[in-house]
Amino acid sequence: MTTKTLIKKVISIEEVSNGVIANLYGQQDEHLKLLANSTHTKINARGNQLQVEGTEENIEMVNNALQLMIDEAQTETLNLEMTHIILQGNYEATDECVDAEEVRIQTRKGVITGRSPNQKLYLHNIVTHDINFGVGPAGTGKTYLAVACAVEAILNQEVQRIILVRPAVEAGERLGFLPGDLSDKVDPYLRPLYDALYEMLGVEKVERMMEKNIIEVAPLAFMRGRTLNNAFVILDEAQNTTVEQMKMFLTRTGFGTTVVITGDITQVDLRKGETSGLKHAIEVLKKVKDLSFSWFESKDVVRHNLVQKIINAYEANDDSRNSST
Repeated sequence: MTTKTLIKKVISIEEVSNGVIANLYGQQDEHLKLLANSTHTKINARGNQLQVEGTEENIEMVNNALQLMIDEAQTETLNLEMTHIILQGNYEATDECVDAEEVRIQTRKGVITGRSPNQKLYLHNIVTHDINFGVGPAGTGKTYLAVACAVEAILNQEVQRIILVRPAVEAGERLGFLPGDLSDKVDPYLRPLYDALYEMLGVEKVERMMEKNIIEVAPLAFMRGRTLNNAFVILDEAQNTTVEQMKMFLTRTGFGTTVVITGDITQVDLRKGETSGLKHAIEVLKKVKDLSFSWFESKDVVRHNLVQKIINAYEANDDSRNSST
């Protein structure tokens, strides 16, 4: 077994301001620490110079990633999420995304854009299609970006209301054992949607809009018999719908309405033997024109970098189990 030679190299960052360098390095050099961990190198920062120790190949990886990080740091605030995406090699646009006009969403928090090519395409699809599916692992921004589009639509008076829907399916728990009335029981299942709204609009404004029914949250079962016009409707955790529920929900779509359906087909909590409405819809609707399907992968995850590794480990385990049966 041969051991690769470790070398030391100094990388100078030229022609950028001190502010950009501070943005590039992150608080307490957190971006550099992530860069070093991802490239299996040691990085010490001294002013605008980085002392990098590692194999020649890994130092080249550091250099390439730094160029992308510098480009990002010069245009907006670099954060751990964006650094993670760059280091996963998911920053360059795919052929499918090249022609997609970048969508920039203005919220109370600031401007929100797609971080990865798949996120950019997802946002483009939402603003150009009436019914959209976002399918992929947790942490890829499916729900958050859909809520951002809904917030922009309501603030620009493109729709009259936002309707947030989620199937009340228990992942090992029982709703009946939770304290409180129906609203109290359902609220925990809608928490990710509330959190995104609070971040983008502020708690007081969200509560006022809910009092006026401009923002409505409801279990999926309450959608039966309704026609949803001039609304932005998000069905979250759609993998936990049944086939009948998904058909019912899709046929609620009215005029002037945008629908976004998000879910992760690897995390179905339905009873054994029940078919996921999301899985079924993907197969049945794949040839229907004017619908959009956006697909996310583990490399699109913008949470802690361990989340991506956990997802990959479970996928590998599932593949191993399937191949042995």
